[in-house]
Amino acid sequence: MSRKPTLAVVGATGAVGTVMLDLLSTRPDVWGEIRLIASARSAGKMLRVRGEDVAVIALAPEVFDGVDVAMFDVPDEVSAEWAPIAVAHGAVVVDNSGAFRMDSGVPLVVPEVNPAAAKERPRGIISNPNCTTLSMIIVLGALHREWGLEELVVASYQAASGAGQAGIDALRSQMATVAGSATVGSRAGDLRELIPDSGPFPAPLAYNVVPWAGSLKDDGYSSEELKVRNESRKILGLPGLRVAATCVRVPVITTHSLSVHARFAVDVDADVARAVLEAAPGVVVVDDPAVGAFPTPADVVGTDPTWVGRIRRSIDNPRALDLFVCGDNLRKGAALNTAQIAELVAGEF
Repeated sequence: MSRKPTLAVVGATGAVGTVMLDLLSTRPDVWGEIRLIASARSAGKMLRVRGEDVAVIALAPEVFDGVDVAMFDVPDEVSAEWAPIAVAHGAVVVDNSGAFRMDSGVPLVVPEVNPAAAKERPRGIISNPNCTTLSMIIVLGALHREWGLEELVVASYQAASGAGQAGIDALRSQMATVAGSATVGSRAGDLRELIPDSGPFPAPLAYNVVPWAGSLKDDGYSSEELKVRNESRKILGLPGLRVAATCVRVPVITTHSLSVHARFAVDVDADVARAVLEAAPGVVVVDDPAVGAFPTPADVVGTDPTWVGRIRRSIDNPRALDLFVCGDNLRKGAALNTAQIAELVAGEF
C-alpha cells in the first residue's frame, strides 16, 4: 500500500532552501509531513510551505527519526558530516552540495537524462550536479542520444548568485558604488580604485567580467571547470568524453549561461537539433536571430526549463554544433533538480 513519505529540508533558510519551499508549494504534492531544518540560530523561525507556517528545527541527529527523504541544501562540509547521519536514521539523502558528486557509490542524477541511476544508491545518498553543469546537461543529453557526443568546448557566463548570498550582496553593492561614476571603465585600474574590496570575487564584477569561478586546481584549472568536465562524464556515462571548459563570472544576479561547441560521432543537422530539443522535456528552444530571438538571463530567471538558442552546425566541422544555453542556477541548477530527484524516490513508497 502506497503512502506519502516524510520529507526533511536541511538548509531551509538559505538561498536555495527558499526556492525549494516555493517549489514544494507549487509542484505536485507527493509528501506527507515536511520538516524544515537549519542551524541552531534559525531554530524557531516560521517559514511558509504548502500554505502553512512551519517552525524551523535545529539540525540534530534525532530530527531525522521517521524521515524517508532528506534534501540537503548546505555547504559541502555540513553535508559530508550530516548526510551519513540522516542515512543511518533511515532517510534517503538527496544532496545539493559537492561533497559526494564524484563518489563512485553515489549516483549523480538529472531526471531528464539518467533517472534510473537514482535507484542505484549503495550509500543511501543521491547527488545533485553543480549548477553550471545543470545549465547545459539536459540539452546535451538529448543531443547525445541522437548522435553520440564525443567532445565539448564550453565557456560559461556565471551569475553572481553562484557564489551564494555573498555574491549577490557584493554585486549589488558594487553596482551601487559605480552607478554615479561618469568615468568608470575609461582607464585601467578605475574599477579597482572604486571597489577596493571585491567580496567573494577576485576582481570587481560590476561593469566587468571575471574569468574565474571556484578554487585553483592542478594545471591552472578552477574547481568549477573541472566540475563541468567530470560531472558531464558521469551523468552521460561517458568516462572518456573530452571536455575543455573556461568558467567566467559576469555581472548578472541569477541565471548561468554557456556557449557550447559540441562534437558528435556522426554528421549533424541544425534543424534536426532544433526538433530534437523542442521535443525534449525540460527544454525551451528560442532560436530566431533574424528577429533577435535567443535566450538571455533576463528572459530565463525565475523559470524552470533549460533555454537554448543560436543553434548552428559548425562551419568547419559537419559533426559539430554551436549553441547557447541558459538556466536559472537557483531553480533547475539547484532546488528544482533536487526536488525532482526526491520525487523519483518518493515514487518508491
